Amino acid sequence: MHRVAVTGMGAISATGIGIDALWEAARTGSSGVGPIVLEHARGNRIHIGAAVSSFDPAVHIDEASLRTCDRHAQFAVVAAREAIAAAGLAPSQLLGNRTAVILGTGAGGIGTLDDGCRAYYSGERFDTFAVPRGMASSASCHLSIAHGITGPTFAVTSACASASQAIGIAAQLIRSGLIDRAITGGAEACLTPATMRTWEYLRVLTADACRPFSVGRSGMVIGEGAGICILESEDALLARGGRAQAWLSGFGTSSDARDMVQPDVDGAASAVSAALTDAGLTPEAIGYINAHGTGTVANDINEALALRAVFSDSLDTIPLSSSKPIIGHTLGASGALELLITIRALQEQTIPPQINCRGIDPKCALNIQLDEPAGHSFDAALSNSFAFGGINAALIVGRAN
Repeated sequence: MHRVAVTGMGAISATGIGIDALWEAARTGSSGVGPIVLEHARGNRIHIGAAVSSFDPAVHIDEASLRTCDRHAQFAVVAAREAIAAAGLAPSQLLGNRTAVILGTGAGGIGTLDDGCRAYYSGERFDTFAVPRGMASSASCHLSIAHGITGPTFAVTSACASASQAIGIAAQLIRSGLIDRAITGGAEACLTPATMRTWEYLRVLTADACRPFSVGRSGMVIGEGAGICILESEDALLARGGRAQAWLSGFGTSSDARDMVQPDVDGAASAVSAALTDAGLTPEAIGYINAHGTGTVANDINEALALRAVFSDSLDTIPLSSSKPIIGHTLGASGALELLITIRALQEQTIPPQINCRGIDPKCALNIQLDEPAGHSFDAALSNSFAFGGINAALIVGRAN
């Protein structure tokens, strides 16, 4: 089995373009959530989101590619470019069938579909390239074409667990020896009027602020963006003289097989336990948990109970925080962006803070790092992703020495 290294990271989110902007916001507790304007909205009641503002795709992507490139794919292209550069990979090292592109997305080109449906029902002409723009696999295909990658290329779509599952699957392919490296992560762009209205009908959105694990919390905030990481086998990394930024040591995934919208303690706990087993670690070895932490009542309580089931009393000493008050809930991209924050926390030996808390809910007995970053010595960290449909995923990263 090949050890799997994270060698490059790239991000675009409401906090700005680049991994440094993402980490600085997470470290300082600077939220990217704010007012959003939804063109063509009808009756929408929620007017906040974590939007990527002042983003001009024409600055980053050539005109020919943009014709078939939905907003979520645009984010993936930009983030991947940063990750590849950070990994120090030459274009020739990505070519061929020993490299994979595996990206997660919850809704793919939902913006293209939203625009197309509005145009169709209004009797207007719509985008000729709506099909390739709207495909869930569109972002993966764009990266494959851009970099001459002929290895496994596909999308993983499992709601909010999509990116974490994509990363875990990519790591397993590398471990098996089928590929040497992968461009992986997730991308999402769901801030469209119709999509936001569907979330409103579920009654899970807040009108003011995301407050995970807090008393008085009222729901989540939708965000958009992309998180991309380069994974490589240790052998391939050594052969080219590269450097690991972290080790992806554990992956666990499970299905509740119980309900489409209600979370389940046992299913979440099973994924976390599987990740620990995969990493060969005891619960006490985890030094930080980046929680799924959506800010909805049921999800937060269930996650807290699942973590207690796995970590028992040691949970009282493990620092924990959620990144969603900073970048919003980026749905299919959330696992990737939150893993990148987790890796930077590991590198900097710093616990990013939990903001917006009005007091920890007694039903969420967790060691939450509130308001300010804290220095902390640790060698391994856990990032959780739990999704509608009862799909759960957990990733564990280890410090690169």
